[in-house]
Amino acid sequence: MTIGTRSPDAVIDAHLGQAIRRRRRELGMTQHHLAEACGVRFQQIQKYESGANRIAASRLWKIARAMQTPLSSFFEGLPDSSDPRHLTILEG
Repeated sequence: MTIGTRSPDAVIDAHLGQAIRRRRRELGMTQHHLAEACGVRFQQIQKYESGANRIAASRLWKIARAMQTPLSSFFEGLPDSSDPRHLTILEG
C-alpha cells in the first residue's frame, strides 16, 4: 500500500461508496438487486462503491430509498475535508 493525497471530493466519493457497500452488505443485498432498484447496471454500483464514479444527488437518494436507509447515514463519519490531515488516505 502507498500513502497518497486525494482531493476533498475524492475523499467524499470514497466515503460514500464505502458507506453504500457496508449498508448493502448489512442488508444482504446484491449489487444486481440494488442496481435494478435504482435503474442502473450493476457495474455502475461497483464504480460508486469503489469511489471511481461520483454519485449524483438524485441517484444517492434512489440508493438510500432502495436500501430503506436515511440519506444522512451515508455521510456519518465523514472527515472534515477542510482539514488537510484528513486528505491523506491509504491507497491499495
